[in-house]
Amino acid sequence: MRYSEMFLPTGRETPSDAEVASHQLMVRAGMIRKLTSGIYSYLPLGLRVIRKVEQIVREEMNRAGAQEVFLPAAQPSELWIESGRWEMYGKELLRFKDRNMRDYCIGPTHEEVITDLVRNEIQTYRQLPRNLYQIQTKFRDEIRPRFGVMRCREFGMKDAYSFDADESGAEESYRKMFDAYTRIFERCGLGFRAVEADSGSIGGSFSHEFLVTADSGEDGMVYCIACPYAANLEKAEIPRPEAVKADPSTFLPVEEVHTPNVRTIEEVCAFLSCKPGDVVKTLLFSCDGKPVAVLIQGEEEINEIKLKNYLNAGVVELATDDVVLEVTGAPKGFAGARGIKCRIIADYSLINMKNFVMGANREDYHLKNCNFGRDFKVEAFADLRMIKEGDTCPRCGKDIRFARGIEVGHVFKLGTKYSKAMKATFLDRDGKEKLMIMGCYGIGIGRTAAACIEQNHDEEGIVWPVPLAPFHVVVTPVNINDGRLMEAGERLYRELTEAGLEVLFDDRDERAGVKFKDADLIGIPWRVTLGPKRIEEGKGEVRNRKTKSVEAMPLDGIAAFLKQEVASALDI
Repeated sequence: MRYSEMFLPTGRETPSDAEVASHQLMVRAGMIRKLTSGIYSYLPLGLRVIRKVEQIVREEMNRAGAQEVFLPAAQPSELWIESGRWEMYGKELLRFKDRNMRDYCIGPTHEEVITDLVRNEIQTYRQLPRNLYQIQTKFRDEIRPRFGVMRCREFGMKDAYSFDADESGAEESYRKMFDAYTRIFERCGLGFRAVEADSGSIGGSFSHEFLVTADSGEDGMVYCIACPYAANLEKAEIPRPEAVKADPSTFLPVEEVHTPNVRTIEEVCAFLSCKPGDVVKTLLFSCDGKPVAVLIQGEEEINEIKLKNYLNAGVVELATDDVVLEVTGAPKGFAGARGIKCRIIADYSLINMKNFVMGANREDYHLKNCNFGRDFKVEAFADLRMIKEGDTCPRCGKDIRFARGIEVGHVFKLGTKYSKAMKATFLDRDGKEKLMIMGCYGIGIGRTAAACIEQNHDEEGIVWPVPLAPFHVVVTPVNINDGRLMEAGERLYRELTEAGLEVLFDDRDERAGVKFKDADLIGIPWRVTLGPKRIEEGKGEVRNRKTKSVEAMPLDGIAAFLKQEVASALDI
């Protein structure tokens, strides 16, 4: 490709609305342009990168036995009502009516459509397993689009869906996709971790996120320094402490203390001269409309995802002031477990606590020296809090570390969530009707490219790994008015192209400094500079964008050298 013919509008100024490096550099490098909030156009350079990601994804999905389809973006409401997600999904679902006033949505995902397709075509176990995937545009009406293509409303996604006859088959499909995702992100040149995750609005029994490690990542994760365990913060488990049998003789008498206008943990500790670890918070939640009291140590934070999963609840939210008053008999800020009128569960952090402080269910009063069993009973102890520094690995007990990451892929074991709701059944060997067991597997195509930039950039611009680079080499004659340089450039451009490399020939009538800055900005892995001094020696200068090393070498050896370098980087 000749630079003079390419639509490649680079810029020096950082966009005012770009918060992270990938957004800034994708705009400056002429990869994307904003149409409206959260919606972007891909320009030729950006599209070349997107196509590289898609090609890697296709190769690995096909290798894993999946087959490509292409499903409609517009989806009828009937399917979403059937699955139960039409009302549940919320405002992120972009809904519209056609000319006949029928309800539709623009698909944010395609579980309903693929389940409908498969249930109408598969009748017996002999037609299973199946894994179907597509690369298609999705739309989610994000409340706050940000970070360029990393959190936008319209985006490209690879979504795959597996259908199996039994649990063992579903486990095998999940493993194949997990392994395929690992190969995909390795081939993209990314540093990543596969972490245990919550299934969220997709549903299902378990899932893993693939997070590209980056300080700019929106997702927090923990990982063990000694074993493979890793999880996002929503899913990260806390080991159950060993319970020590309490000696009732050590229980002090309960004391009700007048604590006027003392509501927060900090205020309670200051008033009663105690530490947050000596206080038990009683938090009231409404779980599918029913009140539940959750007890947790004063310095800890409830993980509402864990609570929701433990209770197997559809909706979990903090109880309103009216509910708190009804259940406890006191206004918010004085709730306690003694005499409360609802079920009580407690976090693991409380298992061995005794003689602790908690609310008295009476305005302006707290209790000292409360104890489990004597003063109240709990339904169960469970892992309900957020993980924090100082916690240990739930698998091996060793230290954990915290990191930030960008989610680029997610694999879910759905089980029968959708096949049951939508009656996707098949006949087994005995002629009995059974539900298909499903999995779903997504990769954000644009997010993967942006995450790659977050990991691979410097003060000059992008530093593309070879597999995703829009071009492998840029050939740069420093002066197009010098016939010797242009002749050498044309010949080298032709030789490199014939060698199978993707080459950008910078034939613009610009100063050498401008060309060099643009080459660094768009991040092409190798630059061949042709200048008058080296041409007299029959040489060109080959610069590695990543290492910034420069080597002068004979012109007739450059094509072979770069072909070998690219092949090695692509592991061909």
